[in-house]
Amino acid sequence: MKLITDLYLGDCRNELKKVPDNSIDLIVTSPPYADQRKSTYGGVSVSEYVQWFLPISKELFRVLKPTGTFILNIKEKVVDGERSTYVMELILGMRKQGWFWTEEFIWHKKNCYPGKWSNRFRDAWERLLQFNKDKKFNMYQDAVKVPIGDWAKNRLKNLSETDKKRDNAKNGSGFGKNISNWVGKDTVYPTNVVYLSTECNNKNHSAAFPRELPEWFIRLFTQENDTVLDPFMGSGTTIEVANRMKRNSVGIEIVPEYYETVRQQFSLTEYYLMDSAIEDGELESTGCYRVC
Repeated sequence: MKLITDLYLGDCRNELKKVPDNSIDLIVTSPPYADQRKSTYGGVSVSEYVQWFLPISKELFRVLKPTGTFILNIKEKVVDGERSTYVMELILGMRKQGWFWTEEFIWHKKNCYPGKWSNRFRDAWERLLQFNKDKKFNMYQDAVKVPIGDWAKNRLKNLSETDKKRDNAKNGSGFGKNISNWVGKDTVYPTNVVYLSTECNNKNHSAAFPRELPEWFIRLFTQENDTVLDPFMGSGTTIEVANRMKRNSVGIEIVPEYYETVRQQFSLTEYYLMDSAIEDGELESTGCYRVC
């Protein structure tokens, strides 16, 4: 199996046109938020953000496979003491483009920045919006199962008759549970809250997210030899993780400094993989990158 990493330098609004239709299995990205990263990404204003992003999401819709998934990491800013609505407006705009807003994951930042404001508390979470082209998409839920936890040791020892059947919530919400379904299980499906610390040190980027974030979604929505895209590559975290997990990848970056850092990184990775493959007698199992 030969993995390919394609790296593009330029504005993703233009560079995405070089990516073939229906060729991407997973998009994981964090674009510059409104009015932020002005020195590197121009700082798109709140009032112009949706208009700026929709041409990008249109191209992402084109390149994503019908079975693929788009994960968008984004968060509203506070303007004059009030939360902006540009993320909600963007969601509505993307739905008009044909996207299904399938799910919203929450990234809980375990080490959020300290601070004090007169009318709010510290930001400890960000949105991870899941979009799809079709309601039927590839999803490998068993790949992200978590340990059931110590609570099960005592709770599942003595089950009541109610525990052995679906018990509907008393508040009329329609939710229900059957406790007996948990018996004998060591692992269970996770929630839609992802608990991760932020990561900026040694990444040469002011807004790098932790490696565990793209890794979790790559495990959930792809298999080996699938293709992962990050149109705002930054320090290359998504591309690096995809490569390590034996996925093909496509990265686009507009800032030459960030792009060059990732390019050099993958140039070294290619030689390492080739040397390892020769030592193992598996010359076919090498990785390579292409500057596009």
